[in-house]
Amino acid sequence: MKYDALIVASGKGTRSNLGYNKVFYVMKDGKNVLMHSLSLFLADPDCVSIIVVTNEENFARIDDDPRIIKIKGGKERKDSVRNGLNEVKSEYVLIHDGARPFLHPEALKAVKEKLKECDACVLGRMATDTIKYVEEGKIRETIDRKKIFLAETPQAFKSQLIKDCFAKADDINFTDDASLAESLGYEVSIVIDEYDNQKLTNEKDFVEL
Repeated sequence: MKYDALIVASGKGTRSNLGYNKVFYVMKDGKNVLMHSLSLFLADPDCVSIIVVTNEENFARIDDDPRIIKIKGGKERKDSVRNGLNEVKSEYVLIHDGARPFLHPEALKAVKEKLKECDACVLGRMATDTIKYVEEGKIRETIDRKKIFLAETPQAFKSQLIKDCFAKADDINFTDDASLAESLGYEVSIVIDEYDNQKLTNEKDFVEL
């Protein structure tokens, strides 16, 4: 199954307190977070191209590789994803956070397998804690955690499906690419992630890297 990977890496990462885009934080092995996030896709022969959406001043900080396409980010995340989707040529696209450098090969394989039977799917973890629904500081309901999944990336789609969704995105509030597709009536399947796929966000996330 041939696909393009779209890596979103244009955020400022203010919660990391690094003073620069967190995906360019250099880890102990000398590679930055972004290159770790790209490495699994670079190693996958099914990946036709890797579209990295980031701020233009960061282009020189990304390795030159024939499969890497560098695209300027937009004002908001949805603008950046839309810019990246314009470069997608393969039948499928996997949209991944540049700040998730720990994606496991088996998790990527599971996403690709799921795409053989559906048009859209999301990698995610099952909730392990008890889930409470709260209003005005009061617990209103305890929710069955077997029905709760924490969405991660990659989020994978038939390319034309998600392109059509983003053509209508301006008037829709959504928190991730899957929720945009859901709001437009598309079914999105879940792929359970059995591995660590942490998104690096806060200052403490960078302490032991």
